[in-house]
Amino acid sequence: MTDIDDVLLNFSPGSLNLLNAILAIVMFSIALDLRPADFARLLRRPKPVLTGMLSQFLVLPVATFLLILVFQPRASIALGLILVAACPGGNISNFITHRAGGNTALSVSMTAIATVTALLMTPFNIAFWGNLYQPTREILREIAIDPVTVAITVFVMLILPLCLGILLNVKRPDLTERIRRPLQYLSMAIFVLFIILALAANWSFFLGYAGAVALLVFVHNAIALGGGYLTASAAGLSPFDRRAVTIETGIQNSGLGLILIFAFFNGLGGMAVVAAFWGIWHVISGIALAGFMGRTEAAR
Repeated sequence: MTDIDDVLLNFSPGSLNLLNAILAIVMFSIALDLRPADFARLLRRPKPVLTGMLSQFLVLPVATFLLILVFQPRASIALGLILVAACPGGNISNFITHRAGGNTALSVSMTAIATVTALLMTPFNIAFWGNLYQPTREILREIAIDPVTVAITVFVMLILPLCLGILLNVKRPDLTERIRRPLQYLSMAIFVLFIILALAANWSFFLGYAGAVALLVFVHNAIALGGGYLTASAAGLSPFDRRAVTIETGIQNSGLGLILIFAFFNGLGGMAVVAAFWGIWHVISGIALAGFMGRTEAAR
């Protein structure tokens, strides 16, 4: 069997541009739920959001690094785990939080703030944790990833549509009220369809190589969800807020991860299969967890 790092996904530049556009539309649709007053409200009650950011950008990367030290995976797979952990929360986290009976408004706000924070924290966490592990340090030396270029990519893909969505909500609330729900459902449906088609185009690849990362992705995702829950519990958050922080930490923006892998790491096979498998599994685990949580109403 071909080495995992020598295998290229059937993921053309056109597909990459399409994924860019889909993620931008999804982020724009999420921003239609936000107004500047929402951020002012968070300043008056910042604890839940600060807890979520701590869980997202510190607890998860630390736990990921410890996981790598325990399992000692090959360098490309380890760097794939680090990169996924460095991404902000996934856009589908808001839908899953709602299904779980958690604080959806908090989830949307955390997604927005994590996206802005990712402008600095995503390239920092990739470089910092990647350089602490000798095998991944070698990849980073060969790639010579530019944090500024990563930040620009995150800005154009996520932050710009976020700002445009908030601006439209401020200027034309009547219009956003009409298009908000239809656009959110449509954008998520297109995103899920894209993942299904991408999976179908690479089915033989996943059958042959997913086993190399499956256990690690299962454990990594469980650690992410567990880390979010424990961090929120330690901070004394209500069960209503705790559900949002748990899901926001365990649902990562693996779509952004794939774009970074193809843009900066030449589609390195081990990294790509980790991000792709994450993109499938976190939806399954998140919906399953939401079904379990949603059976009881969370105290506020």
